[in-house]
Amino acid sequence: MSSLCIAGGRVVDPANGVEDRVGDLWVRDGRIVAAPADPDARADRTIDARGYVVMPGGVDVHSHIAGSKVNAARIMRPEERRDEDRVMRRWRDFRSGTIGSVPSSFTTGYQYAGLGYTTAVDAAIPPLGARHAHAEFGDVPLVDKAMLILMGNNHAILDAVREGDFARVERTVAWLLDSSKGFGVKAVNPGGVEQWKQGGGRIAGWDDRVDHFDVSPRQIVVALAKAVDSLGLPHPLHFHGLNLGLPGNWAHALEGMQALDGLRFHLAHVQFHSYGGSPDHPEDIDAKVEPLADYVNTHEGVTVDVGQVMFGETTSMTADGPTGHYLANLLGRKWYNHDVEQEDGCGVSPIEYQDKNFIHALQWAIGLEWFLRVEDPWRVAMSTDHPNGASFRSYPEVIALLMDKNLRDETLARLPERVRARSGLGDLSREYTLAEIAVVTRAGPARILGLSHKGHLGIGADADVTIYAPDDDRRRMFALPRWVVKGGEVVVDDGELRSAPGGRTLFSALDVDPETRADLERRLAEEASFHPANFRLSVDDLAGPHAVSRPKPG
Repeated sequence: MSSLCIAGGRVVDPANGVEDRVGDLWVRDGRIVAAPADPDARADRTIDARGYVVMPGGVDVHSHIAGSKVNAARIMRPEERRDEDRVMRRWRDFRSGTIGSVPSSFTTGYQYAGLGYTTAVDAAIPPLGARHAHAEFGDVPLVDKAMLILMGNNHAILDAVREGDFARVERTVAWLLDSSKGFGVKAVNPGGVEQWKQGGGRIAGWDDRVDHFDVSPRQIVVALAKAVDSLGLPHPLHFHGLNLGLPGNWAHALEGMQALDGLRFHLAHVQFHSYGGSPDHPEDIDAKVEPLADYVNTHEGVTVDVGQVMFGETTSMTADGPTGHYLANLLGRKWYNHDVEQEDGCGVSPIEYQDKNFIHALQWAIGLEWFLRVEDPWRVAMSTDHPNGASFRSYPEVIALLMDKNLRDETLARLPERVRARSGLGDLSREYTLAEIAVVTRAGPARILGLSHKGHLGIGADADVTIYAPDDDRRRMFALPRWVVKGGEVVVDDGELRSAPGGRTLFSALDVDPETRADLERRLAEEASFHPANFRLSVDDLAGPHAVSRPKPG
């Protein structure tokens, strides 16, 4: 029954209509509670937050922090962890680890909390890899975690789509999600990964056919979006379309959104889907954010995260195996493909984004354009698609760029001249306010995910709170919170980690018809090397399990 009072801070809580208002927050048993009726009541601990900015804890809607692809990257890149400044030594009760573009598990939690982030979603876990990813979640402290389960190339799903049996698609989605204890559904290059794994021709259009299943990407993604809605999942279909990273892919991104017209969906790392030109004339590449952002601006139920590129060394990892292979060949870097049977072919390869490289600089500008062209900040979430565009540790730099046009212009001026001609970034004068930053980094992502208990500071919300010292240097302000509170416990004080509670695992609880489960498990036993008994997870296999339901309207 410990209590905490955060007194006199400048509260920024846009989900509750509070843009910047001095007030107190009371916390008890890990939740925000009403202030005591007795004016003389005292909390067990009081933080004097006068003059400080108080926001909900950050929520990362799209990241890659666990599972097979992340561990493949750690194995692939030992060079990232050889320097002394990449090593975190064991101290007090905290574990040792390494940093680099793919931090080790405990370090991932420490670094998220050190930025004021308290929730992170891994956006691409293959069903048969879920057990491993959940085990790793248990070693990522300080943040609540959730995973999106890959289904866009799943054999059982593709069979059901081919048969045109929507009820079967829905039952299969429910079985996969329940068995893996996932939170939501992800579709990556629907059908295209399976086609590539079987040695077929590239899937480039929404009506191309997947050879062995005779289905199209359009049929797959529409069936999955409908099933997600029909099952009442908190988060809409989270999808990554066709031709990721290729010149001219903006038209395919637009066609993909139009295919889902009228349905809820979230388009992931949209920056990588916003390129003009054509594959035959890559020299003509330019930014095509405006027509895509116009579509988002005029269609309710459509949200995006950006996948902002920042300059520096990082590691690309994508469940879009063909794209990973293409990128590694293009750059001449080492490459690893992690093939998971029945679904997925994740490609991993190092990449360095250079500010003198025209393509990389254009990607940087395109990401910022997205933040500035989507009129409603509730519809666009902060992401670097960690670690694909950059590490999540880059978020303070992205925030600084969004809040300061002069800083954007200064950076743009030192980039290749063609970037200024091929993007509209220089013409955009918008500067984000503190409240808008709170929306794109916590309130908006929480709403997009359907997490009604996160991203705000109203009564009943999780007591995940970040307290910043105001600073005209926004990068410094958001890089080093003064206090971070996780579940009511002060975990960062004076910029230093003080404790590391485990955090919870969020999942969607679903009922699965026993006959359906038996039938699909029988098929898995016949067609996969994975025994069904090793596939199906129980809540006891999760670290701090917490079931989440879709918020009720209003």
